[in-house]
Amino acid sequence: MDFDVIQGDIAVQSADALVNAAGTSLRMGSGVAGALRRGAGPEINEEAMANGPVDLGEVAVTDAYDLEAEYVVHAAAMPHYGDGKATEESIRDATRNALERADDLGCQSLVIPALGCGVAGFDLAEGAEIIARELQAYEPSTLEDVRFIAYDEREFETVRRAVRRRQD
Repeated sequence: MDFDVIQGDIAVQSADALVNAAGTSLRMGSGVAGALRRGAGPEINEEAMANGPVDLGEVAVTDAYDLEAEYVVHAAAMPHYGDGKATEESIRDATRNALERADDLGCQSLVIPALGCGVAGFDLAEGAEIIARELQAYEPSTLEDVRFIAYDEREFETVRRAVRRRQD
């Protein structure tokens, strides 16, 4: 599947589904989760927590509330905050499950961040390669517009380099 690497704030993106980099508790704390919570309003955290906890690598779906999306797919690439770090397997499973759930929901567009990286402790370049591999291998039913988002310039350059290495 083709996808684009973009830079920006996931909370201001417009898509059918936005993917949250979640922990297994689904509590929306900092990082991507915090940005989405601030953009959506407090109800999203309440609904997410009501759907949790989930197993590592699994996903849950909530309404997007005040975000420019229909759904937020909460992908648990890391254990509950403070209970360990993301792994290659958890990032791979969370990415694949997020794509499958978006397809199941009939989404045509999706924005996904670097799951399991940042506060989750996994190396960004390695994590981006895992995510890129899953995105490239995925055969969508309805998804047409997939964007792999990086927040700042440093993260964007790291993700872009990792994706290029994966494509070579």
